[in-house]
Amino acid sequence: MTDDKILQMIESNPIIIKNIKELSEEMKIRAIKKDGIMIRYIKNPTKQMQDMAIKSNCMAIEFIENPTYDMKKYVVSKIWNTLDFIENPSAELIKIGIKQKGYAIKYAKSPSIELQKLAIERDYDSIRFIDSPIEEIQLLAIEKNYETLRYIENATIKAEILAITENEAAIKFILNIDENKKILFLKHNSLVMKYFINDLPRDAVEMAFKEVLSKEDISEKYVRDFINCESINEKYGNISLDKIIFIYKYGSKTCKKIAVDEKLKMI
Repeated sequence: MTDDKILQMIESNPIIIKNIKELSEEMKIRAIKKDGIMIRYIKNPTKQMQDMAIKSNCMAIEFIENPTYDMKKYVVSKIWNTLDFIENPSAELIKIGIKQKGYAIKYAKSPSIELQKLAIERDYDSIRFIDSPIEEIQLLAIEKNYETLRYIENATIKAEILAITENEAAIKFILNIDENKKILFLKHNSLVMKYFINDLPRDAVEMAFKEVLSKEDISEKYVRDFINCESINEKYGNISLDKIIFIYKYGSKTCKKIAVDEKLKMI
């Protein structure tokens, strides 16, 4: 078979080079240009061939022994998960990968706080790849999305409270919630009551509401949620008074103003 014929075949299907014993330089280059992965079938490729291979297909880095730092930097800048083929990638390479996808943090053995923050800013759920994140990182991720709590083992109480404050549904990501925690969460988001309507003593519930509603700096959302939450109701036995009367009796001036506005909206 002539070289020209082989070159034509390589152009159509470069993988045939693995069955050709004597490859000319032109054949090697033709195959690599067609698909950089073909470098895996070439013994002792030149640096030029290696460069050509990664430019054709970044994943070719997997089949290059001792790639230069520039090669590593190039492929990671194009495809972040080529980090999978780089042994002990530097912080710089991880950072380059993170700029594309926060998940690149998983390739760092002991990532700095800076790298962790960059990863969270890029993709909040990349916290799943950070071992034992400190509270600062937990809070940063939860601020992005409360559902991040599901990926955090041993979340701090501050992180749990933030998640609950953001959305009461975060309760489903918290295990072993005792009565004290339920009351604590209730103080930060009245809507969590729907997850434990009859689980708490009425006196403890009312005491929690009195404490929160009596504050002048109470959030508008808390008051409106308290009024509109169907799970907080005399019929369930978790509060002894009509909620508007309860606010009139125990709420601060700020709380009462918000309550009046909310009731006017309902008319």
